[in-house]
Amino acid sequence: MSTKTFDTWPAIGVVGVGRMGANMALRLKETGYRLGALYDVRAEAAEAAAEATGAPRAATLAALTAACDVILTVVTDDAAMASIYSESGDSLLDGARGKLFINCATLTPTVHVEICLLYTSRCV
Repeated sequence: MSTKTFDTWPAIGVVGVGRMGANMALRLKETGYRLGALYDVRAEAAEAAAEATGAPRAATLAALTAACDVILTVVTDDAAMASIYSESGDSLLDGARGKLFINCATLTPTVHVEICLLYTSRCV
């Protein structure tokens, strides 16, 4: 484990902590980055990743956005991506102004454009 820490750096959140997202969160933690929160639609996956990394588990997408400056999205497909950026209900877009979002999932270009337009209309 690294001895360096980045406590003053932005807090990183990970949405989607299946095999890939959980490993990304663990590696970030191991190299000294600050994890602000983790979220997954499967509560047991989020709980396991939170336990492995020591990061808090966000109960909602909006709570993860509030706790983090940088949000990595590691979801499974177009539908999952669209659902985490929904226009109503719980959404990563709640309080998203000034946050940095980094997508790590393989999605169709159409979904990327739709979410970018939605973010722009709500947050910029």
